[in-house]
Amino acid sequence: MPTTVYFATNRVVANPADAANGYPPTMVPPLSPAAITYGAAFVDGVNVPTNAQGVVSQISDINKGGFSQQAIGDISNAGRNLLVFIHGFDNTFSDALTRAAFNREWLAASGVAGTDMTVIAFSWPSKGKIVEFPILPGDYLFDQNMARNSGLHLMAFFANLEPILRAVRAGGRRATLLAHSMGNLALQSTVENWFLHGNGDALIFDQAILAAGDCSYDTFDQPNLARLSGLIRLAGRVSIYYSHADHVLQLSMVVNLGAQRLGQDGPRNRSDQASFPPAEYAMQDCTGDQDYDFNFLTSHQYYRQSPRVRAIIAASMN
Repeated sequence: MPTTVYFATNRVVANPADAANGYPPTMVPPLSPAAITYGAAFVDGVNVPTNAQGVVSQISDINKGGFSQQAIGDISNAGRNLLVFIHGFDNTFSDALTRAAFNREWLAASGVAGTDMTVIAFSWPSKGKIVEFPILPGDYLFDQNMARNSGLHLMAFFANLEPILRAVRAGGRRATLLAHSMGNLALQSTVENWFLHGNGDALIFDQAILAAGDCSYDTFDQPNLARLSGLIRLAGRVSIYYSHADHVLQLSMVVNLGAQRLGQDGPRNRSDQASFPPAEYAMQDCTGDQDYDFNFLTSHQYYRQSPRVRAIIAASMN
């Protein structure tokens, strides 16, 4: 049975029916939220035990500027909790959808109450090129620029989600945000822009999960709600997953001229409970969680490949 993934993207769309080639790494104008494309995709062949992410078999219900009324009704009335996923670097549009589908399925397979969720993916214009040795930083820096400049679009997406999330909560359900890798940089820009543009506190998500964050580790201790310092005003709880054994982030630190990444050792001063009250923040060290096919690339994917880490994430959603 195919997995349904609702999506929004700020990519310029050349052919909405073609997930593989119709969504190139080109961004719509930053001040044009009406140009954001919304729709639904069906992903076939997801298999959690074999780590098969499947393929996009169909795209439908395309709409500009917001979800169609049909999609809004389906999401609001599905009777499920909601998972919103922001992918990292090295993800094409098709990759973003299949990764979202895989995340939905491993959560549902956990058996934990409330983890059979409706998933929505936001795809920013990553080039889909892997950063590896020898270091060729051009593609990485392209993605970094795209993620950072997607903040206004992602802010508009959050604003469109608000009434949907109110309906979800009215039915006694919950909403979780999952940002992976450079998706945390896009989220950082979103949170900053949210408050810069006069938006106030809003419980958009019950929990925000930041996995292997590829943004600076000082993102939470900025003044005036800059970077991620204001995230706790948009989410009831913030959970940060990090690993000293994340080899991809070690390379990222080199490309970023030695700037430590959030996903390497968590945020600066993470043990300071005045800055990170345990009732609002959770820190999870995943350094030792190598209970899967662990290598250079997969060291950055523990949140979805390590059975132990998946179990911790699933339990946090109950």
